[in-house]
Amino acid sequence: MPSDIPCPQRWFDDYEAGERFTFGSTTIDEAEIVEFGRKFDPQPFHIDPEAARETVYGRLIASGWHTGSIMMRMLGEYLLGPSSMGSPGLDELRWLAPVHPGDRLTLVVEILESRPSRSKPDRGILKMTHELVNQDGNTVVRSVANMMMARHRTDPA
Repeated sequence: MPSDIPCPQRWFDDYEAGERFTFGSTTIDEAEIVEFGRKFDPQPFHIDPEAARETVYGRLIASGWHTGSIMMRMLGEYLLGPSSMGSPGLDELRWLAPVHPGDRLTLVVEILESRPSRSKPDRGILKMTHELVNQDGNTVVRSVANMMMARHRTDPA
């Protein structure tokens, strides 16, 4: 997945609630879908184009875990730079539409809340939504997560 926007050097203090970002996109192909499916989610509609025609989807679709992994990769490439301190977990993860070979997926992030840590002054928590949107403008996967982010350093490096 080539990066067309370098990961920014942003810190907790650089984000504000209400900000919305749209980052690069990637096109998913049949080989990727089948490879991921065979390795991690071997259901017929993820691994066999012929068998997928006989399922409720009517054709090959990417595993939801695959689309979630693509979203995480894009978050790492475009948003979570050196100030990222990880996440205590997701509040929500929803797969909203199937992803097919040839779909172009774009990452959209919105900052919902920004709050400094009360117990650890070197960091803050950003609550944000992450969405992958396909070429037709349909959200295919959406998550809401809290991300720990380092604050600007005040001591000399």
